[in-house]
Amino acid sequence: MEKLEHIGIAVRNLEEANKVFARLLGREPYKTEEVESEGVRTSFFDVSGIKIELLESTREGSAIEKFIEKRGEGIHHLAFAVSDVRESLQEHQKAGFQPINPEPKRGADNKLISFLHPRQTGGVLIELCQDIVSP
Repeated sequence: MEKLEHIGIAVRNLEEANKVFARLLGREPYKTEEVESEGVRTSFFDVSGIKIELLESTREGSAIEKFIEKRGEGIHHLAFAVSDVRESLQEHQKAGFQPINPEPKRGADNKLISFLHPRQTGGVLIELCQDIVSP
C-alpha cells in the first residue's frame, strides 16, 4: 500500500453532511458523483492530499444503507492507494485477508477498487484503490 488515499464516511443526507464538512474544513467539496453500481452518491473534500469521501445511499439495500441501519452514520472505510489492485488483492489473500469482491470494480473518483473483509482487519473495512488511467 502506497498511502492513505481517503477516509469514507457514511451519511444519511449528503447535502446536509456537505454543509457540516464545508464548515468544519473551511472548504467546499471538489467533486460530487453517483456510483450507480454501488447505489451511492459521493462527495469529496481534499485535506492536505488526503480525501474525505462522504457516501449517501441512493437505493434500498445498498451497503451504505445497511451500514447506517446497523451502526449509524460515521467512518465506513479506510482506502489505500495501490499501483495494481489485482496484484495487491493476490498478495493480501496470500497473507490471509479475505476480499469482499475478488474482482475489482469501478468506484468513485476514477478508481478501480476492491475491499478486504473487516473480520481480518481489526474490524475496519479496507478499500484498495488504483487510479484508472485513460488512454
